[in-house]
Amino acid sequence: MTADFRIVVLPGDGIGPEVMAACLAVLGALQQSGSGWRLHFETHPGGAQCYADTGTAFPALSMRAAREADAVLFGAMGLPHVRYADGTEIAPQLDLRDELDLYAGVRPIRAIPGVPLPLADPRAATVDLVIVREQTEGWFYGRLNPDRLPPASEAEAFDLGRITRAGSERLFDFSFALAARRKARAPAKGRVTCVDKANVHRGLALMNKVFWEVAARHADLAADHCYVDAMALNLLRRPWEYDVLATENQFGDILSDLGAGLIGGMGMAPSGDIGDRHALFQPSHGSAPDIAGQGKANPTAMLLSAAMMLEWLGQRHAVPALVEAAAHLESAVDRVFAERRVRPFEFGGTDGTTAIARTVIDVLATREFVA
Repeated sequence: MTADFRIVVLPGDGIGPEVMAACLAVLGALQQSGSGWRLHFETHPGGAQCYADTGTAFPALSMRAAREADAVLFGAMGLPHVRYADGTEIAPQLDLRDELDLYAGVRPIRAIPGVPLPLADPRAATVDLVIVREQTEGWFYGRLNPDRLPPASEAEAFDLGRITRAGSERLFDFSFALAARRKARAPAKGRVTCVDKANVHRGLALMNKVFWEVAARHADLAADHCYVDAMALNLLRRPWEYDVLATENQFGDILSDLGAGLIGGMGMAPSGDIGDRHALFQPSHGSAPDIAGQGKANPTAMLLSAAMMLEWLGQRHAVPALVEAAAHLESAVDRVFAERRVRPFEFGGTDGTTAIARTVIDVLATREFVA
Protein backbone atom coordinates (compact mmCIF):
# COMPACT_ATOMS: atom_id res chain seq x y z
CA MET A 1 0.00 0.00 0.00
CA THR A 2 1.33 3.43 -0.96
CA ALA A 3 1.22 6.37 1.46
CA ASP A 4 0.34 9.57 -0.41
CA PHE A 5 1.29 13.03 0.80
CA ARG A 6 0.30 16.47 -0.43
CA ILE A 7 3.24 18.88 -0.45
CA VAL A 8 2.64 22.59 -0.98
CA VAL A 9 5.55 24.20 -2.83
CA LEU A 10 6.31 27.91 -2.32
CA PRO A 11 9.25 28.83 -4.62
CA GLY A 12 9.16 32.55 -3.74
CA ASP A 13 11.71 35.14 -4.85
CA GLY A 14 15.25 35.45 -6.15
CA ILE A 15 17.03 32.10 -6.21
CA GLY A 16 14.04 30.45 -4.53
CA PRO A 17 12.52 29.11 -7.78
CA GLU A 18 15.94 27.84 -8.95
CA VAL A 19 16.81 25.85 -5.84
CA MET A 20 13.23 24.61 -5.62
CA ALA A 21 13.32 23.28 -9.20
CA ALA A 22 16.54 21.44 -8.36
CA CYS A 23 14.98 20.04 -5.21
CA LEU A 24 11.88 18.78 -6.98
CA ALA A 25 14.04 17.10 -9.61
CA VAL A 26 16.00 15.28 -6.90
CA LEU A 27 12.85 14.28 -5.02
CA GLY A 28 11.40 13.01 -8.28
CA ALA A 29 14.41 10.78 -8.82
CA LEU A 30 14.32 9.57 -5.23
CA GLN A 31 10.63 8.84 -5.52
CA GLN A 32 11.18 6.67 -8.60
CA SER A 33 13.65 4.49 -6.74
CA GLY A 34 11.53 4.25 -3.61
CA SER A 35 8.42 2.31 -2.73
CA GLY A 36 5.57 2.65 -0.29
CA TRP A 37 5.24 6.43 -0.54
CA ARG A 38 4.33 9.12 -3.03
CA LEU A 39 4.58 12.92 -2.89
CA HIS A 40 2.12 15.11 -4.78
CA PHE A 41 3.40 18.65 -5.33
CA GLU A 42 1.18 21.73 -5.54
CA THR A 43 2.81 25.10 -6.29
CA HIS A 44 1.44 28.38 -4.89
CA PRO A 45 2.51 32.05 -5.12
CA GLY A 46 3.85 34.33 -2.42
CA GLY A 47 6.69 36.70 -1.66
CA ALA A 48 8.02 40.15 -2.43
CA GLN A 49 7.45 39.99 -6.18
CA CYS A 50 3.93 38.75 -5.56
CA TYR A 51 3.41 41.79 -3.34
CA ALA A 52 4.85 44.15 -5.98
CA ASP A 53 2.61 42.64 -8.66
CA THR A 54 -0.63 42.22 -6.74
CA GLY A 55 -0.39 44.19 -3.50
CA THR A 56 -0.60 40.94 -1.51
CA ALA A 57 2.51 39.20 -0.20
CA PHE A 58 0.82 35.91 0.57
CA PRO A 59 -2.61 35.21 -0.93
CA ALA A 60 -5.30 33.68 1.24
CA LEU A 61 -5.45 30.65 -1.07
CA SER A 62 -1.73 30.01 -0.53
CA MET A 63 -2.21 30.15 3.24
CA ARG A 64 -5.18 27.82 3.06
CA ALA A 65 -3.22 25.35 0.95
CA ALA A 66 -0.31 25.43 3.40
CA ARG A 67 -2.68 24.84 6.30
CA GLU A 68 -4.24 21.82 4.59
CA ALA A 69 -1.00 20.28 3.28
CA ASP A 70 0.91 17.39 4.80
CA ALA A 71 4.06 19.54 4.62
CA VAL A 72 5.34 22.72 2.99
CA LEU A 73 8.51 23.16 0.91
CA PHE A 74 9.64 26.78 0.91
CA GLY A 75 12.31 28.32 -1.33
CA ALA A 76 13.02 31.93 -0.31
CA MET A 77 10.91 35.06 -0.02
CA GLY A 78 11.82 38.72 0.17
CA LEU A 79 13.64 41.29 -1.95
CA PRO A 80 15.61 44.19 -0.42
CA HIS A 81 14.00 46.82 -2.66
CA VAL A 82 10.42 45.69 -1.99
CA ARG A 83 9.18 46.81 1.42
CA TYR A 84 6.04 47.58 3.35
CA ALA A 85 5.17 51.19 4.13
CA ASP A 86 6.84 50.94 7.56
CA GLY A 87 10.19 50.05 5.95
CA THR A 88 10.22 46.36 6.88
CA GLU A 89 10.87 43.71 4.24
CA ILE A 90 8.29 41.31 2.88
CA ALA A 91 8.53 38.15 5.01
CA PRO A 92 5.54 35.80 4.58
CA GLN A 93 7.55 33.07 6.32
CA LEU A 94 6.94 34.91 9.59
CA ASP A 95 3.22 34.94 8.91
CA LEU A 96 3.31 31.22 8.16
CA ARG A 97 5.06 30.49 11.45
CA ASP A 98 2.39 32.44 13.28
CA GLU A 99 -0.60 31.06 11.39
CA LEU A 100 0.53 27.41 11.52
CA ASP A 101 2.06 27.70 15.02
CA LEU A 102 5.48 26.53 13.85
CA TYR A 103 7.13 27.16 17.18
CA ALA A 104 10.33 25.13 16.74
CA GLY A 105 12.85 26.42 14.22
CA VAL A 106 15.15 23.43 13.76
CA ARG A 107 18.52 24.40 12.27
CA PRO A 108 20.98 21.49 11.88
CA ILE A 109 24.62 22.59 11.81
CA ARG A 110 26.58 19.60 10.50
CA ALA A 111 29.96 19.59 8.79
CA ILE A 112 29.75 17.69 5.50
CA PRO A 113 32.87 15.73 4.46
CA GLY A 114 34.87 17.50 1.74
CA VAL A 115 33.34 20.95 2.30
CA PRO A 116 35.91 23.69 3.07
CA LEU A 117 35.54 24.86 6.67
CA PRO A 118 36.66 28.18 8.19
CA LEU A 119 38.07 26.68 11.40
CA ALA A 120 41.54 25.15 11.11
CA ASP A 121 41.11 22.79 14.06
CA PRO A 122 40.58 19.23 12.73
CA ARG A 123 37.73 18.79 15.23
CA ALA A 124 35.72 21.24 13.13
CA ALA A 125 34.98 18.35 10.76
CA THR A 126 33.03 16.66 13.57
CA VAL A 127 30.64 19.57 14.21
CA ASP A 128 27.10 18.18 14.46
CA LEU A 129 24.67 20.27 16.47
CA VAL A 130 21.13 21.57 16.14
CA ILE A 131 19.84 25.02 17.02
CA VAL A 132 16.19 24.94 18.12
CA ARG A 133 14.80 28.44 17.86
CA GLU A 134 11.51 29.39 19.50
CA GLN A 135 9.54 31.11 16.69
CA THR A 136 6.23 32.39 18.02
CA GLU A 137 7.29 34.93 20.65
CA GLY A 138 10.56 36.41 21.96
CA TRP A 139 11.85 39.59 20.33
CA PHE A 140 9.81 38.88 17.18
CA TYR A 141 6.56 39.16 19.08
CA GLY A 142 6.05 42.84 18.23
CA ARG A 143 6.49 42.11 14.51
CA LEU A 144 3.73 39.53 14.75
CA ASN A 145 1.50 41.74 16.94
CA PRO A 146 1.94 45.34 15.71
CA ASP A 147 -1.35 46.42 17.31
CA ARG A 148 0.28 46.07 20.73
CA LEU A 149 2.98 48.63 19.92
CA PRO A 150 2.83 52.43 20.30
CA PRO A 151 2.96 54.20 16.91
CA ALA A 152 6.45 54.84 15.55
CA SER A 153 7.69 58.27 14.56
CA GLU A 154 10.79 59.83 13.06
CA ALA A 155 12.05 60.38 16.61
CA GLU A 156 11.46 56.95 18.13
CA ALA A 157 10.12 53.48 17.49
CA PHE A 158 9.25 50.64 19.83
CA ASP A 159 9.65 46.89 19.69
CA LEU A 160 8.06 44.33 21.97
CA GLY A 161 9.36 41.04 23.35
CA ARG A 162 7.27 38.40 25.08
CA ILE A 163 8.18 35.14 26.81
CA THR A 164 5.55 32.78 28.22
CA ARG A 165 5.81 29.70 30.37
CA ALA A 166 3.77 27.71 27.85
CA GLY A 167 5.91 28.82 24.90
CA SER A 168 9.14 28.02 26.72
CA GLU A 169 7.95 24.68 28.02
CA ARG A 170 6.98 23.31 24.63
CA LEU A 171 10.26 24.54 23.14
CA PHE A 172 12.25 22.66 25.78
CA ASP A 173 10.04 19.56 25.56
CA PHE A 174 10.75 19.51 21.82
CA SER A 175 14.48 20.04 22.39
CA PHE A 176 14.86 17.24 24.93
CA ALA A 177 12.87 14.86 22.71
CA LEU A 178 15.21 15.73 19.82
CA ALA A 179 18.26 15.20 22.05
CA ALA A 180 16.92 11.78 23.06
CA ARG A 181 16.57 10.73 19.42
CA ARG A 182 20.07 11.97 18.67
CA LYS A 183 21.47 10.06 21.65
CA ALA A 184 19.76 6.89 20.43
CA ARG A 185 21.71 7.24 17.17
CA ALA A 186 24.98 8.40 18.73
CA PRO A 187 25.54 7.74 22.48
CA ALA A 188 27.91 10.73 22.76
CA LYS A 189 24.98 13.03 22.02
CA GLY A 190 22.01 13.80 24.28
CA ARG A 191 22.76 17.24 25.68
CA VAL A 192 20.54 20.32 25.65
CA THR A 193 21.98 23.78 26.24
CA CYS A 194 19.66 26.68 27.06
CA VAL A 195 20.95 29.85 25.38
CA ASP A 196 19.55 33.09 26.79
CA LYS A 197 20.34 36.41 28.44
CA ALA A 198 18.64 35.66 31.74
CA ASN A 199 20.95 38.01 33.63
CA VAL A 200 19.44 41.03 31.84
CA HIS A 201 15.91 40.32 30.60
CA ARG A 202 13.02 39.30 32.86
CA GLY A 203 11.40 37.26 30.12
CA LEU A 204 14.58 35.28 29.57
CA ALA A 205 14.94 34.76 33.31
CA LEU A 206 11.51 33.10 33.16
CA MET A 207 12.62 31.07 30.16
CA ASN A 208 15.71 29.91 32.05
CA LYS A 209 13.60 28.89 35.06
CA VAL A 210 11.29 26.81 32.88
CA PHE A 211 14.30 25.17 31.22
CA TRP A 212 15.58 23.75 34.48
CA GLU A 213 12.10 22.54 35.40
CA VAL A 214 11.84 20.65 32.11
CA ALA A 215 15.43 19.38 32.39
CA ALA A 216 14.55 17.80 35.74
CA ARG A 217 12.09 15.55 33.89
CA HIS A 218 14.88 14.27 31.64
CA ALA A 219 17.50 13.04 34.07
CA ASP A 220 18.94 10.67 31.45
CA LEU A 221 20.00 13.62 29.27
CA ALA A 222 22.62 16.26 29.98
CA ALA A 223 21.50 19.87 30.45
CA ASP A 224 23.42 23.09 30.80
CA HIS A 225 23.14 26.81 30.20
CA CYS A 226 25.06 29.55 28.38
CA TYR A 227 24.46 33.27 27.86
CA VAL A 228 24.06 34.13 24.19
CA ASP A 229 27.14 36.35 23.98
CA ALA A 230 29.30 33.60 25.46
CA MET A 231 27.72 31.10 23.07
CA ALA A 232 28.72 33.26 20.10
CA LEU A 233 32.31 32.97 21.34
CA ASN A 234 32.06 29.25 22.11
CA LEU A 235 30.71 28.42 18.67
CA LEU A 236 33.92 29.83 17.23
CA ARG A 237 36.21 28.23 19.82
CA ARG A 238 34.68 24.75 20.35
CA PRO A 239 31.45 24.11 18.42
CA TRP A 240 32.12 20.36 18.35
CA GLU A 241 31.25 20.17 22.06
CA TYR A 242 27.57 21.06 21.58
CA ASP A 243 24.51 19.03 20.65
CA VAL A 244 21.11 20.78 20.93
CA LEU A 245 20.97 24.52 21.56
CA ALA A 246 17.52 25.75 22.62
CA THR A 247 17.06 29.50 22.44
CA GLU A 248 14.84 32.56 22.09
CA ASN A 249 13.59 33.66 18.68
CA GLN A 250 16.00 36.46 17.77
CA PHE A 251 19.02 34.84 19.39
CA GLY A 252 18.29 31.69 17.38
CA ASP A 253 18.04 33.75 14.20
CA ILE A 254 21.48 35.26 14.78
CA LEU A 255 23.22 32.08 15.97
CA SER A 256 21.84 30.16 12.98
CA ASP A 257 23.84 32.35 10.60
CA LEU A 258 26.94 31.97 12.73
CA GLY A 259 26.42 28.22 12.73
CA ALA A 260 25.99 28.15 8.95
CA GLY A 261 29.33 29.92 8.64
CA LEU A 262 30.97 27.08 10.58
CA ILE A 263 29.95 24.51 7.96
CA GLY A 264 30.68 26.42 4.78
CA GLY A 265 27.95 29.02 4.55
CA MET A 266 24.23 29.48 4.08
CA GLY A 267 24.15 27.27 1.00
CA MET A 268 24.92 24.28 3.22
CA ALA A 269 22.44 24.99 6.02
CA PRO A 270 18.95 23.41 5.98
CA SER A 271 16.10 24.14 8.35
CA GLY A 272 12.64 23.06 9.38
CA ASP A 273 9.87 25.11 11.01
CA ILE A 274 7.93 22.56 13.02
CA GLY A 275 4.78 22.64 15.12
CA ASP A 276 2.55 20.00 16.63
CA ARG A 277 0.41 19.66 13.48
CA HIS A 278 2.24 21.40 10.65
CA ALA A 279 5.79 21.73 9.33
CA LEU A 280 7.60 23.81 6.72
CA PHE A 281 11.08 23.10 5.36
CA GLN A 282 13.38 25.64 3.78
CA PRO A 283 17.04 26.47 3.27
CA SER A 284 18.44 28.92 5.82
CA HIS A 285 19.60 31.28 3.09
CA GLY A 286 17.62 34.18 1.70
CA SER A 287 16.60 35.06 -1.84
CA ALA A 288 20.09 36.24 -2.93
CA PRO A 289 18.82 38.52 -5.72
CA ASP A 290 22.41 39.36 -6.73
CA ILE A 291 22.84 35.89 -8.26
CA ALA A 292 19.22 35.13 -9.18
CA GLY A 293 18.75 33.79 -12.67
CA GLN A 294 22.45 33.01 -13.15
CA GLY A 295 22.33 29.33 -12.22
CA LYS A 296 24.98 29.85 -9.53
CA ALA A 297 22.89 29.13 -6.45
CA ASN A 298 23.97 26.18 -4.33
CA PRO A 299 20.87 23.94 -3.83
CA THR A 300 22.44 21.80 -1.10
CA ALA A 301 20.60 23.48 1.78
CA MET A 302 17.32 23.04 -0.10
CA LEU A 303 18.07 19.34 -0.70
CA LEU A 304 18.93 18.73 2.94
CA SER A 305 15.77 20.58 3.98
CA ALA A 306 13.82 18.16 1.78
CA ALA A 307 15.56 15.28 3.56
CA MET A 308 14.36 16.77 6.86
CA MET A 309 10.84 16.86 5.44
CA LEU A 310 10.97 13.21 4.42
CA GLU A 311 12.19 12.18 7.86
CA TRP A 312 9.50 14.25 9.60
CA LEU A 313 6.74 12.79 7.41
CA GLY A 314 8.07 9.28 7.93
CA GLN A 315 8.17 9.62 11.71
CA ARG A 316 4.83 11.41 11.95
CA HIS A 317 2.96 8.91 9.78
CA ALA A 318 4.94 5.78 10.69
CA VAL A 319 6.31 5.23 7.18
CA PRO A 320 9.82 3.74 7.64
CA ALA A 321 10.48 3.93 3.89
CA LEU A 322 10.30 7.73 4.05
CA VAL A 323 12.79 7.84 6.92
CA GLU A 324 15.06 5.58 4.87
CA ALA A 325 14.67 7.84 1.82
CA ALA A 326 15.69 10.83 3.94
CA ALA A 327 18.85 9.00 5.01
CA HIS A 328 19.58 8.05 1.40
CA LEU A 329 19.27 11.66 0.23
CA GLU A 330 21.49 12.96 3.02
CA SER A 331 24.07 10.24 2.34
CA ALA A 332 24.04 11.00 -1.37
CA VAL A 333 24.74 14.68 -0.68
CA ASP A 334 27.57 13.68 1.67
CA ARG A 335 29.13 11.42 -0.94
CA VAL A 336 28.97 14.05 -3.66
CA PHE A 337 30.98 16.47 -1.53
CA ALA A 338 33.23 13.92 0.17
CA GLU A 339 34.44 12.72 -3.23
CA ARG A 340 34.66 16.30 -4.49
CA ARG A 341 32.44 15.59 -7.48
CA VAL A 342 31.18 19.16 -7.32
CA ARG A 343 32.53 22.50 -6.13
CA PRO A 344 29.95 25.28 -5.74
CA PHE A 345 30.71 28.86 -6.74
CA GLU A 346 31.00 30.05 -3.14
CA PHE A 347 33.95 27.69 -2.69
CA GLY A 348 35.73 28.90 -5.81
CA GLY A 349 34.24 26.29 -8.11
CA THR A 350 32.11 26.38 -11.24
CA ASP A 351 29.30 23.96 -10.36
CA GLY A 352 25.93 25.65 -10.20
CA THR A 353 22.41 24.67 -9.29
CA THR A 354 21.76 22.20 -12.08
CA ALA A 355 25.14 20.50 -11.93
CA ILE A 356 24.92 19.86 -8.18
CA ALA A 357 21.38 18.50 -8.41
CA ARG A 358 22.27 16.30 -11.38
CA THR A 359 25.27 14.84 -9.54
CA VAL A 360 23.14 13.98 -6.50
CA ILE A 361 20.58 12.35 -8.81
CA ASP A 362 23.35 10.27 -10.41
CA VAL A 363 24.48 9.01 -6.99
CA LEU A 364 20.91 8.14 -6.03
CA ALA A 365 20.36 6.34 -9.33
CA THR A 366 23.43 4.14 -8.91
CA ARG A 367 22.76 3.68 -5.18
CA GLU A 368 26.38 4.59 -4.46
CA PHE A 369 25.24 6.18 -1.22
CA VAL A 370 24.82 2.70 0.27
CA ALA A 371 28.59 2.16 0.45
